[in-house]
Amino acid sequence: MNKRELLAGRLRIGVIGPHHCSREEYELGLQVGENIARTGAILICGGLGGMMEAAAEGAKHAGGLTVGILPTDRFADANPHIDIALPTALGPFRNMLVVQASHAVIAVRGGYGTLTELAFALRLGVPAVGLATWRLMRDDVEDQSIHRATDPDEAVQLALDLARHRRAQAPASE
Repeated sequence: MNKRELLAGRLRIGVIGPHHCSREEYELGLQVGENIARTGAILICGGLGGMMEAAAEGAKHAGGLTVGILPTDRFADANPHIDIALPTALGPFRNMLVVQASHAVIAVRGGYGTLTELAFALRLGVPAVGLATWRLMRDDVEDQSIHRATDPDEAVQLALDLARHRRAQAPASE
């Protein structure tokens, strides 16, 4: 089996969250990243600081592979835990690429950038798991499209289950 086939068979889990985060939020990101790596999945993120760096650091600590889809045009802007940096020069519009590259995403807390990524996930049919993040309302009723998790272990397990289901439903070219 060549490297391309080996990587193609692995799930890709995106982690989205705030660009600047508290120590508590950073700890959540570390745990999520470690858990993703321990399953053999590839971690996808925006490649910069905050939650993106926390998740990538956790994944690297556990021996995982990390991909950062950067909003800038410089490889050097990636945080030190990114294995594969993909500069886009798209600014915040790269958020859609983070989602599109993932079989499922996990939102850990987050601001408006995270909200855009959640919206892209819901629009594109990419399963979204929320860990202490946004809640959406539609006609004064909570929209249940974001699957809720109470801790990093549950978030990663739920994302993996949803990703596997999505991949099983996808055309053979996926």
